[in-house]
Amino acid sequence: MTSTSVARGAGQASVADTVARLRASYETGRTKPLAWRLAQLKALGALLTENGPALEQALWADLHKAPAEAQYSEIGFTLSELNSVQKHLRRWLRPTRVAAPAALLPATAKTVLEPLGVVAVIAPWNYPVQLTLAPAIGALAAGNAVVLKPSELAPATARVLAELVPRYLDPSAVVVVEGGVPETTELLAQRLDHIFYTGNGAVGRIVLEAAAKNLTTVTLELGGKSPTYVDDTVDLDAAAARIAWGRFLNAGQTCIAPDYVLATAAVQRKLGPLVAKWIERYFGADPQRSPDFGRVINDRHFSRLTGLLGAGTVVTGGQTDASERYLAPTVLADVPRDAPVMREEIFGPILPFVTVDGLDDAIRYINANDKPLALYVFSEDARTRRRFLTETSSGAIGFGIPLGHIGVHGLPFGGVGPSGSGAYHGRRSLEVFSHEKAVLTKPLKPDTIQLIAPPYTPARERLIRKVLGKIS
Repeated sequence: MTSTSVARGAGQASVADTVARLRASYETGRTKPLAWRLAQLKALGALLTENGPALEQALWADLHKAPAEAQYSEIGFTLSELNSVQKHLRRWLRPTRVAAPAALLPATAKTVLEPLGVVAVIAPWNYPVQLTLAPAIGALAAGNAVVLKPSELAPATARVLAELVPRYLDPSAVVVVEGGVPETTELLAQRLDHIFYTGNGAVGRIVLEAAAKNLTTVTLELGGKSPTYVDDTVDLDAAAARIAWGRFLNAGQTCIAPDYVLATAAVQRKLGPLVAKWIERYFGADPQRSPDFGRVINDRHFSRLTGLLGAGTVVTGGQTDASERYLAPTVLADVPRDAPVMREEIFGPILPFVTVDGLDDAIRYINANDKPLALYVFSEDARTRRRFLTETSSGAIGFGIPLGHIGVHGLPFGGVGPSGSGAYHGRRSLEVFSHEKAVLTKPLKPDTIQLIAPPYTPARERLIRKVLGKIS
């Protein structure tokens, strides 16, 4: 996207001026009342429900995303998250009582959630509606002023969001900044109170470096190579159906998609053809003609992905058409562990199978690499499941299903180590954009503080050592 326009609906103000305007609005207290927060959430729901066709068209233009897929993975998903937060927000905002130690009695202690201030949500291109607006739900519920920065790599969706947001949400406190790297760089240079970034690790490091200059807190939702382990205790056909769905949804451009499969040679020989069968079941004999199979986002990513082909043996797929950035759903068997396709997150419709000797070999391989955003295990053996749960580390683990954990509002969504820091969804979406403030109230009388105040007479010291030092 080459446009340098920012803050549509607010003129051609610079990013700096836009953030300054939001801060001035926030400092009036406008965003803090519960009524304002609930009104914004309700308006966001109206934006999604009243503009479904426009959002679907934009997602088709950017990603060739089928309308049904746009509904359940973007629009409907965000509405479900929104409804959950609206339902519970009043209860979540209630102060939490904490026991005061005996040394301070009589006293009451509690924590309250307060908004952070002016926050930024920097979204990626692969789920440009969901990953722009779902974090915004938490930011608005917490009472912040919000800068939304949709990805310039999904320009149609960014344009629609820039048009719709000021029509539905409070334009004095919620702004969309359009543009590319220059605008994002300028945004990161501002004094913000929190940055929520979803994307890759390379840019995540840039975000962290920029945030450090202002001591701004950051949530990083990154990615990585999410492994899938399959053994011979499961129904391989059922496992293949779920793996094919999870891998090739959105043409494989999903941060928690199964990135590769670890299996023994015997399991691979059976599983590969079954995955191919389910690919045909989902997208037909020629996925290029299927209205339900997406496209690679741009020429640069298409070139990168086609460069990853060639390792192992092609079980199915491999066809390409640069004119429409089409890469067929591709399964590669017997892929060497040092192949290019195994060195980086694929983020496209390629599924490599890597041979392992068994459970121990699979766990060693996973632990030798960066901690993934998700790990999927297809095994009916309780010991195998327990070992993956206790001997590996990942943002999430799914037994028998890929991707499903993202739809459970009560589960945290986030990575660990190189796959991210911080988590959101449900109550955690509120907490990530809030400060939990400690509040202690103690009456002036009786003044029990005098029991531990100087001068430290022998009697007072004995009291401190004998009584107060043992009470917590």
